[in-house]
Amino acid sequence: MTSRCRIRVTRRLPEAVEARLADTYDVVFNPRDVALSAAELRAAMCDFDAILPTITDRIDADLLATPGRRALMIANYGAGVDHIDLAAARATGIAVSNTPGALTEATAELAILLMLMAARRAGEGERELRAGEWTGWRPTHLIGRSLDGGTLGLIGFGRIAQRTAARARGLGMRIRYFSRSAAAPEVERALEATRVESAEALMAEADVVSLHIPGGAATHHFVDAALLAKAKPGAILVNTARGSVVDEAALIEALAEGRIAAAGLDVYENEPTISAALLASPHAVLLPHLGSATRGAREAMGMQAVDNLDAFFAHRALPDRVA
Repeated sequence: MTSRCRIRVTRRLPEAVEARLADTYDVVFNPRDVALSAAELRAAMCDFDAILPTITDRIDADLLATPGRRALMIANYGAGVDHIDLAAARATGIAVSNTPGALTEATAELAILLMLMAARRAGEGERELRAGEWTGWRPTHLIGRSLDGGTLGLIGFGRIAQRTAARARGLGMRIRYFSRSAAAPEVERALEATRVESAEALMAEADVVSLHIPGGAATHHFVDAALLAKAKPGAILVNTARGSVVDEAALIEALAEGRIAAAGLDVYENEPTISAALLASPHAVLLPHLGSATRGAREAMGMQAVDNLDAFFAHRALPDRVA
């Protein structure tokens, strides 16, 4: 590993991460913090030894097959890699890593925040107050619900879902989950969690449904009109996973018709473009993809990406290889 290794960073990173990169590599940063164009990404594939991208960068088979490609590694900043064609990367011999684990605690916290905001109608209350429409305290104003004694249903039961469950237990919630395989018995015991046989059964039972499944073709519109129709009356849907796992048109209709009481969303199908109907829904709590947005998490993600770069250029096994 020498300073001659050239790295292209596609978005601004925390200062500590950029400083570490600059100490080791010939690195080009993105001080404008605007997503690179397809032409800029294509040029980067030819001019750099590795690229450090994030979810705003579409790295498809065509890009990976750029003639004259120099890049041999993609060190993704983030756990999700559905914006990268992993099969094409494998076929072209490009190594790909991600940053799992670094954002677990922060994202679990945000899932709980969205649950509480939706259950207690905090978004509605803040909008009313800021608009100058609050007339003062009254007994029947914006009555929400307590999560204490409710059932949290988790679709997917990986790291983030389990940490979300642990926090929800502290709020007095029962834990149910649906996933392709059962968690280890000791995990279920620690969280007092019970696996449910189908997503439909989980929807029918849960007061809050929180999504923790990866994006990609296999999970595209996993939550569709048919699944939303199975929801328990008054249920809340929370999504801190990927926008593509929810059919937003079906969700908007379910909210409008009252089939579900509220939604707490941090991710969207076409972000940063948000549906006007979703923006207008009084029962939707909407955040701008803040799941990992704590200083500790964002720095840890960057350091993890650099760890993978260091390993690659030192000819060691990548700690977090996904392709």
